[in-house]
Amino acid sequence: MLGWDDLRYFLTVGRTGSTLAAAKMLRVNQTTVARRISGLEEATGLVLFERRRAGYALTPAGAALVDQAEAVERAADGFADAAAAQTREAHGVVRLSTVEIYAATLLTPLLGELRAAHPGVRIELDTSEVKRDLAAGEADVALRAGQPPEDGGLAGRRIGPDPWTLYCSRSYAEAHGVPRTMTELAKHPIVGGGGDYVWPMYRRWLQRLGLEDAVVFEHGSATGLLAAVRAGVGMAVLPSLVADRDPELVQVVAAPDTDRMELWLLTHERVRHAPRVRAVMDFLGERLQAQARERVAAPAPAIAI
Repeated sequence: MLGWDDLRYFLTVGRTGSTLAAAKMLRVNQTTVARRISGLEEATGLVLFERRRAGYALTPAGAALVDQAEAVERAADGFADAAAAQTREAHGVVRLSTVEIYAATLLTPLLGELRAAHPGVRIELDTSEVKRDLAAGEADVALRAGQPPEDGGLAGRRIGPDPWTLYCSRSYAEAHGVPRTMTELAKHPIVGGGGDYVWPMYRRWLQRLGLEDAVVFEHGSATGLLAAVRAGVGMAVLPSLVADRDPELVQVVAAPDTDRMELWLLTHERVRHAPRVRAVMDFLGERLQAQARERVAAPAPAIAI
């Protein structure tokens, strides 16, 4: 079987007319070039070069094979160029995992810009409440709220602080007033639920404040909590990065200073340098950090806990 290296030696000697000149171009010694040419002639059963005192000259048999050898050279160069392009350009599928409320409010408005910036990248958005294992390859990128990540092998960006606390709509506040004390707050309707990701923590928070009896109904997702608050149904706990940027929402209870909830954009060391993943991490990281700085100016809530 002939290899590309055999043809590379053949073409270089044919173009330079010398095993010495070819050796310099190929950065090998002259003996290696002469041996490879002899091996190619033996493999093909053809005399490809006429050995002269002035150098090597193609025989008619050798000259007849130049076009085919150059076609292989172009194919090899094309393969190398395509491989290099893949290392420079973002291309392929990126599986992006987050909960629905972040997908709907923070990510979806950015996907059109991301597509325009990186048309070769296709996003598969996973809004399952199950925490995907980045190390196992269940997702490439994750947008998560919580404590600073401690899992080995994770890398990413801190987007900003993101405590969850109680909000109502501006129309609700105008119609019913904003409670000034915990006693007043207990008389207002609260929307509970938020799904398996939110409700356990939310419920414990309500129990700690003695507000569980104020829950009038439960919604199955955090996006549903947001919709209920916007509709003026009552109050619900929401992520501050979402709610503080919405001029139609009013924070009712100040998030405690001890709450270290933060939003993180994460990937794994295994894929962090892949162009498609790096493109998504850089694009979303910059845009989300900019959003985190854009908080609606509003008076501080009267109720602190």
